[in-house]
Amino acid sequence: MLAELEIENLAVIAHARIPFSPHLNVFTGETGAGKSILLHGIHAVLGQRVTRDIVRTGCKKAVVTALFTHLDPLVCARLDALSISHTDDELLLTREIAADGGSAARVNGHTTTVSVLREIGDALINIHGQHDNQVLLAPECHLQILDAFGGDDTLLHQYQDTFRQLQQTAKRLNHLAKQEQDKAHRRQQLKALVAEVDELGLEQGEEDALEEELNLLQHAESIAAALQAAAEAIDGEDADGSAVLLTEAAAEELSPFSDMRAEFAVLGERLAAAGIELADIASECRSLRDGMDLDPQRYAMVQKRMLEIRRLSREYQCTGDELVERRDRAEEELAQMQGDTAEIAALREQKAQLLETVSAQAKALSEYRAQTLERFITAVTEQLAFLNMPNVILVGKHTTGKLTIHGMDSLEFLISANRGEEPRPLARIASGGELSRIMLALKCVIADRDSIPTLIFDEIDTGVSGKAAQKIGMKLREVGQLRQVLCVTHLSQIAVMADQHLMIEKQTEGTRTETHVMVLEPEGRVHEIARIMGGENPSVLLLETAREELKRWQKDLLAEGEDGQET
Repeated sequence: MLAELEIENLAVIAHARIPFSPHLNVFTGETGAGKSILLHGIHAVLGQRVTRDIVRTGCKKAVVTALFTHLDPLVCARLDALSISHTDDELLLTREIAADGGSAARVNGHTTTVSVLREIGDALINIHGQHDNQVLLAPECHLQILDAFGGDDTLLHQYQDTFRQLQQTAKRLNHLAKQEQDKAHRRQQLKALVAEVDELGLEQGEEDALEEELNLLQHAESIAAALQAAAEAIDGEDADGSAVLLTEAAAEELSPFSDMRAEFAVLGERLAAAGIELADIASECRSLRDGMDLDPQRYAMVQKRMLEIRRLSREYQCTGDELVERRDRAEEELAQMQGDTAEIAALREQKAQLLETVSAQAKALSEYRAQTLERFITAVTEQLAFLNMPNVILVGKHTTGKLTIHGMDSLEFLISANRGEEPRPLARIASGGELSRIMLALKCVIADRDSIPTLIFDEIDTGVSGKAAQKIGMKLREVGQLRQVLCVTHLSQIAVMADQHLMIEKQTEGTRTETHVMVLEPEGRVHEIARIMGGENPSVLLLETAREELKRWQKDLLAEGEDGQET
């Protein structure tokens, strides 16, 4: 619950420290006294957007601090998820708004972000203002209201989990299917490349080897003649002046003097070695000559092979070796495409299974909602009858259609405000006062299911008076037994129901106007109730009427408290 709110330098509020009852708290005051400023302060400390012009004129900053106690387990779970410590079952939220537009936030004294304040605030307080009646006028919100009343969201969560899986599967399937369309031409190109290279039987390095062989074949006769001439010159049988014979002759000339000097012996040895090397060269020349392929058919075959390779190379604008590499990469890419095709088949099967599952879940959820709708209509109708709307007929137009994240259901609440009239959409029938009472009826039927511990009603009494206003007050008090309720009102019928009555009053001190918030004691409540009934300077009769009304309802409140203790 919100135990205390402290405000400094917020608009016309210089300073206010406001304690709260755990049950029904009512704010009253003249129009323009600053009730809206108080709500702005609560909005601010809950992390909602505020503007810098809310800072009191002449001040550097406004500060709003809220103390929450008796933390709900769900609130504690959210704090744990945000790694925020919360000892002694207390939570202190602080929001500073600087006059220059800056903003600061703290939780239990530790600096944090405004977004964290907002996330925590969503679990602490639900503020209902006149604009929130628009929720009732939006049929897309009606299903959420029904689900909140149902209380058990197991079927909805199971359905939504499966539906999201179905969405993800369909998204992946559509992506791959689109890729398949785009890949059709690519697959054809890759297959053609692999087939042509395989048909050619091209191997890595073959083009270079063939080019070398072709060059040799083109000059085979000349090379053979040169090899033969070289062999004859070096070691020819018919040549008297062959290199080998001349080397041997040179060695013989030096041989007689080899013992005279070491250098002569060395020269002889070198000449002998040279003769051996020359003979070996001549032998290799003859061997190469004998191995030369002078077959014209071989030349034609190699030339044809080279033409085939170069034709394909020109087609793909690359070399023979690059063709082999591209062929291998093409085969890998085709294998990957084949894997995508298999994945598409698997995803189609998975999608069909998920669609079957989610359809069954949607049907179960729809049946649960239909049963819940009957109980909801009965409960709300009872509340409306109590709130002086006994002739209102509330109908839920429940239809089914395509699957969405919310199920396959559509729901719109229709009402007939008068006997004999056909139920019609709320936007076409309900007045402002009727919408306020319908919203209060909804809050009443879901109060024990709602996890948010504090509810704020801003002028829920709009458009009502008399007995209807009294019934609204009784319902607010009823909700206040389950949740902490803060209510801004202009009606005495509601104010007398409060467990705690706070008055917002504007005062002029010197040249400045200030708004004060004070908890009214019994006699102060009497005067404020009388003022609401009849205006300023109430008569003795009005004061006595106010006193009697307060006694009457406070007696009932005490009786309710005693009954609760006995229970």
